Amino acid sequence: MLCPHCGTEQYKIEFLKPTIFHEITESGGATRLLPNAIRERLERILDEDMFLINYNPKSVRPEWFVLQVLGVPPVVVRPSITLETGIRSEDDLTHKIVDILRVNQRVRESKESGTPPLIVQDLVDLLQYHVTTFFDNEVSGIPQSHHRSGRPLKTISQRLKGKEGRFRGSLSGKRVDFSARTVIAPDPSLDISEVGVPVQVAKRLSIPEKYSKLNAEFLKKLVINGSDVHPGANYVIRPDGVKIRLDYVEDKEALVESLEDGFVIERHLIDGDIVIFNRQPSLHRMSVMGHSIRVLPYRTFRLHPAVCPPYNADFDGDEMNLHVPQSAEARAEALTLMMVHNQIVSPRYGGPIIGGTRDYISAGYLLTHEDTFLDIDEFSDLALTGGYVGPLPKPVKSNPPAFTGKQLFSLFLPDDFNYQLSSKWGRAKNQSNDVLIKDGQLITGLIDRAAIGSEEPDSILHRISKDYGSEEARTFLNSVLTVLRTYISNRGFSLSYKELTLDKSAEKKVLKNIDDSYSNVDDLIVKSQEGKLTSSRGMSDAEALEAHIVHELSKARDKAGRVSDSALFDDNSGVIMARTGARGSSLNLGQMTAALGQQSVRGKRIQNGFNQRALSHFVKGDMSPDAKGFVKSNYRTGLSPTEFFFHAMGGREGLVDTAVRTQQSGYMQRRLINALEHIRVEYDRTVRDPHGNIIQFLYGEDGIDPAKSDHGDAVNIVRQVDISMIDNKSKSNPDTKKIDSILKSYKSKLNEKVIEDLSSSFASNTITESGMKNVAKKTLELTNKALVEPGEASGIVAAQSIGEPGTQMTLRTFHFAGVQEKDVTLGLPRLIELVDARKVPSKPSMDIYLNKSNRSTQQKALEIGKKILYTTVNDLVSQTEVDYIEGIKLKFDSETIADFGVRLEQLAEIVEAGSKKEVKIENKDSSLKVIVEDTDASSLFSLRNKLLGLRVSGIKDIKNLTIVKKDSEWIIQTSGSNLGKVFKIPGVDTSRTTTNNIWEIASVIGIEAARSTLINEITHTLDEQGLEVDIRHIILVADLMTSTGVLKSIGRHGIAGTKESVLARAAFEITVPTIAKASVTGEVEELRGVTENVIVGLPVPVGTGMIELYMKR
Repeated sequence: MLCPHCGTEQYKIEFLKPTIFHEITESGGATRLLPNAIRERLERILDEDMFLINYNPKSVRPEWFVLQVLGVPPVVVRPSITLETGIRSEDDLTHKIVDILRVNQRVRESKESGTPPLIVQDLVDLLQYHVTTFFDNEVSGIPQSHHRSGRPLKTISQRLKGKEGRFRGSLSGKRVDFSARTVIAPDPSLDISEVGVPVQVAKRLSIPEKYSKLNAEFLKKLVINGSDVHPGANYVIRPDGVKIRLDYVEDKEALVESLEDGFVIERHLIDGDIVIFNRQPSLHRMSVMGHSIRVLPYRTFRLHPAVCPPYNADFDGDEMNLHVPQSAEARAEALTLMMVHNQIVSPRYGGPIIGGTRDYISAGYLLTHEDTFLDIDEFSDLALTGGYVGPLPKPVKSNPPAFTGKQLFSLFLPDDFNYQLSSKWGRAKNQSNDVLIKDGQLITGLIDRAAIGSEEPDSILHRISKDYGSEEARTFLNSVLTVLRTYISNRGFSLSYKELTLDKSAEKKVLKNIDDSYSNVDDLIVKSQEGKLTSSRGMSDAEALEAHIVHELSKARDKAGRVSDSALFDDNSGVIMARTGARGSSLNLGQMTAALGQQSVRGKRIQNGFNQRALSHFVKGDMSPDAKGFVKSNYRTGLSPTEFFFHAMGGREGLVDTAVRTQQSGYMQRRLINALEHIRVEYDRTVRDPHGNIIQFLYGEDGIDPAKSDHGDAVNIVRQVDISMIDNKSKSNPDTKKIDSILKSYKSKLNEKVIEDLSSSFASNTITESGMKNVAKKTLELTNKALVEPGEASGIVAAQSIGEPGTQMTLRTFHFAGVQEKDVTLGLPRLIELVDARKVPSKPSMDIYLNKSNRSTQQKALEIGKKILYTTVNDLVSQTEVDYIEGIKLKFDSETIADFGVRLEQLAEIVEAGSKKEVKIENKDSSLKVIVEDTDASSLFSLRNKLLGLRVSGIKDIKNLTIVKKDSEWIIQTSGSNLGKVFKIPGVDTSRTTTNNIWEIASVIGIEAARSTLINEITHTLDEQGLEVDIRHIILVADLMTSTGVLKSIGRHGIAGTKESVLARAAFEITVPTIAKASVTGEVEELRGVTENVIVGLPVPVGTGMIELYMKR
């Protein structure tokens, strides 16, 4: 190849890692290219040619890669330290620079003294080694440079990358001033928005306050108190910037007299100051909230127990962080946006996250129970405790006066509050809408978790928060929780050992149920040995037996639990806690009173550890429940030694599972946040990235903020209609024409779904015309209030809303209950699979719907299933014989091949084509004989294996299928997926058939279908775990992953790795290569996103940070 500029012959260049280049000459010899020769060639590349290799000549020239001058970092980058012994120790970079200088000096001296070139080249290579390790001491192929002690040197690359590196350890996240950390303790006497701060902390932390006439007297007292007395002050800062430490001021009176406007006093924290409180890990917005402080004695932070759920805090040694905002602007933002009572409703699903827990719930039940009566003293005391100062209600009993707990609870409800809901207790008793509140009076029902609990949508607390505002909700919660705490403290509530003892007849029933299940398992084992056990296709006999046994034993524990449930009375403390949602469940009660049930490891019964048994206490090959981890004892009576061991195995798995899950979900959330952090809502309510690229034309497809929504809906229309019907009595339902005429003017202002909901609600209720007009007007008003604010960091909120529940998800892969099973990935692994847009899911599966003529009967569905299921010769053959003289004989069961609709002649053709040998049919025993002349044993067996793997029918990737009835039709569920080929099978309904392989959907149907499937799959995965996430968050993630027309993962190979910001990419992962590549291509950092602004210390351009003020000239 010739050079286009000078016509010189170009030879092949060979690169020997890590730093040597050879030029291959015509003769085939190799000449080493030295750095100066390489630099000379690179200098000759023209600027216009630079663009062809994606280099910007204004930013970079290729010859710059051959160093002539090495920049020496300043001393602040490599400070020296003095050890305790007084010896001065230099930084690793300084050691490296010394090495480079020393070798460089030797190279110069060697050249000047005429040292042989070979020795000079060795020194040059040594210099190259030191320069390479100065930049990166972890280059593969180069030995690490070590300290004298043997520790590898930490050079430039090692300082930048990793969790402790400059980007993640010092810039994206850093240690801060004006903060405190200590252990937290409960204090239910606090307001929910307060935090108790130790005096010691209040004296050390300070708030700068400007001296003026308005606060002169207050600040003078604090200065006189000084730093030792609380409340006092630590520093006085003069207008010229001089800082006076009050510790060292003897004449404080003189200093006070010299105070003037413009002085700044750094005063102690006092009651009512706004601070920011945080518990790590900060998984969502409510992990950092604003509190007003109350200075208290002792050394721990005090927190109201109702505020634990958003922080995921408990009091077993947890520590929390407190930050003191230093500017009035920061305090104003904390007060307006971050206070606890403004965070009652979670943006994850539009329901409350703060509320009563544990004893508060039990107390609610006990107080509002129909048997609870309070005398006038008790009633008055409790009412006053909750802050009630009005007239007492009329007692229900007059002699002596007695009040009900319901009356006490009603004192704290708004007077015009009307609501109906189902309590947890009512649901356990199959009673719906048992709690009725009319005009602020609790008429019927019991107060439990469903009414005042945390993470309970549509509760009384939720309704008050939505209808009356967060301040009213705060007042209600503070009052009610204080009353309940006082009531249960006075009354007492405990769980005794006796309450966990079943009566004799119940104990006999439990034992009989377990014995019956044991004998049923014995029967199953006998049936399996006799070959009479039914098994689904694709299961071995051993797997079928296991599935049947597991099913039988799960019924045993359920029956034992039901006996326990029916034997324990309603006044049992354990029952009260479980049924009201205070703590535990009926399963826990069953384990304490009846039986623990089957212990499992990796979703299976305890497997044989050695020599056909799980423990040496059992006979070899024992398949009985006892030998495989079934625990028939309960916690009250205690476990036998073998049961205890199996139980410990199950418990160990739970601990490991939690640890692994925390790590995996944490990394998933980090990837999600990095991919979505720069996404925000603009003033036109579109969702865009910092470069103006549209992700959504309208946030969440309806513009509603999940945090302002009513449990996901813009407005609770049913409630609005109910309220209207209280005021407007009508005897008949309105006609359709009247409804349409009222809603006509709203069609351009409200979305279609809201109009439809209004129309159906009006039609199904007896509501007047004026009532309909009021509801429509109120709906519009509430919808506008619920619209998302411009500047909302919708990306981060979506990432947190999906990532935070991830820690609660299970890691294991479960099977569907029953004997016929479909293997699927659930929980966290499936969620990670989806957001990572894996090319092939770990457990691909399809739901194949059939057209009208084939979906009505199981037989027709089975016929189509046979065409789809991948069937090989091995699936049909009943016996194989390898004969060195006669060849290979394949015997088939005539019924099996007929069942699959295959004839022996077809099989002969398939075998003949696959083996390229002569095949004879022997009809008498339905067998095929393959004539083979070669009698080599290995060749014969290899041919036999090849023949068994030959395809007979079906689609290659469909390994297994089951015919399932869904609603009123039969569908085919498969293990394995191949959408394109399944669509070609006659009888398949292509409009509804789907797969869990997103890439397959994208390639066969298109990117919009992939987006819809992504939304459905993420929603299904979260629902399966009982986790509620607003669909708007899921839609945003799916829209971002598909917005370019190609499916992108959220990790470093997808969205996070293709961001336009260099600093954002470098701060995420692969730091050094990202920076090196960006510098080579001359990328410009525009500082438009979140991470890059945090790194350079500028305000983040979301929320209040996106507002810019311009001077009007």
